[in-house]
Amino acid sequence: MTLYMDYKSPSVQFSFDVNNSTLFRKDARNYINVLSNKQLNTLENTSLLDIFLSAGNVVEPHYHQNAAELVYCISGAAIVSIINPFTNDLLNFPITPGQVANVPQGWWHYEIASVDNTHLLAIFDAPVPEVILGSDILRLTPANVLAHTYCLNEAAVKQTLAPINDSVFIGPPRDCNPSQVHGSMAGKPQPYPAYTQQPQPNHGQHNPIGYQLPAQPYYYTQPYPSQTY
Repeated sequence: MTLYMDYKSPSVQFSFDVNNSTLFRKDARNYINVLSNKQLNTLENTSLLDIFLSAGNVVEPHYHQNAAELVYCISGAAIVSIINPFTNDLLNFPITPGQVANVPQGWWHYEIASVDNTHLLAIFDAPVPEVILGSDILRLTPANVLAHTYCLNEAAVKQTLAPINDSVFIGPPRDCNPSQVHGSMAGKPQPYPAYTQQPQPNHGQHNPIGYQLPAQPYYYTQPYPSQTY
């Protein structure tokens, strides 16, 4: 993408305080700040998200249709999960400070904080990172289409997806009540495994660093359309 900037203009910007540009805020410990050329007009093909998470919080499944993403861990720890569309493999990459995980453009992915005070920096090769969120796909696709396509009970689909009324960004939502969740895992929260430096079975998933990975999907129980940033 070619951008043109008049560097003689009095409106030209060379610095910006990302703390003043909040994309989404769940609470004081879980929020995302954004920097794109909408905030800093001299940016070229670079943008970023400054992500703060407490343990068990998830940057919801999504993909960026216009940019690749490099996730850098500043503090804390997280697992970056990616679906490789060429192999249909789910890849899990635990990262700690100084480590990165790379997400190619258009690949479905999500990040889960393993500890409190996790700070991630997501860097994009586009002036504005566009995104399609899983919550938007679920809430905007008619329940009857999902039910018909996957041979599901339409009433059950409607009931399950009814609480998703807006884009989630960081889940679970603040008003999440596990006692109201239906299904076999209701009332059975699974603790997120602690990191260990000892090699562990990877349950069939790619785990190059050797950290322990969850044997089953993660359920967190603490209270707590395409978009352009």
